[in-house]
Amino acid sequence: MKTLIQQDAWARREHFAFFGRMSSPMHSLTTQVPCEPAYRYCREHGISFFLHYLHQTLIAVNACDNLRYRIEGDQVVQYDRIHANTTIGRPDHSFGFCPVQFDPDFQKFRANAEPAMQAVISASGLCFNEECQRQDVIHFSAIPWVAFEGLTHAHHSGFPDSVPKVSVGKLHQRDGKLVLPVATFAHHGLADAYHIHQFLERLEYGLNHPPCLT
Repeated sequence: MKTLIQQDAWARREHFAFFGRMSSPMHSLTTQVPCEPAYRYCREHGISFFLHYLHQTLIAVNACDNLRYRIEGDQVVQYDRIHANTTIGRPDHSFGFCPVQFDPDFQKFRANAEPAMQAVISASGLCFNEECQRQDVIHFSAIPWVAFEGLTHAHHSGFPDSVPKVSVGKLHQRDGKLVLPVATFAHHGLADAYHIHQFLERLEYGLNHPPCLT
């Protein structure tokens, strides 16, 4: 479900018009998010850390109103629920795109995600299909080999894109804490740095207060 934003009364009307004219309106932030409680919990309970932080990412995105905005033609809509289109790696070091449905309940989320991921691992090529082109998603990628401090994405400057992107890097120690690099990309007409702060604050809370998943 989605709601049409009435732009005449929208507080971001001028922001949207200003940044929407730019050939590259996406802005990015990269930071390190503490995550040791979640990592230890996943190890102790045999839970995929990848699925856990993907789930927490979606919880945080869905909690941020501005990250649920999308541009469709000349209109702005707000989706009720955001899912993920994530990259999944294979043993041959290729990857494919994998749509993953969000559910607030981790067990249901995992039950949906695991077979979808296995299907991509067992296939070849990009697996880029109509489902991957949905707007009610984030584009998500894990880069577990690099503790990056900055990141860019390939993009077509002439193609209107308002889907936020989130990338997570290598788990590593920094200042005595176990942290994950997290890079975010969002359309500046729809979300500002404050809204990325809201997302990161909720993500950090989720990774440091792991729920009972068993």
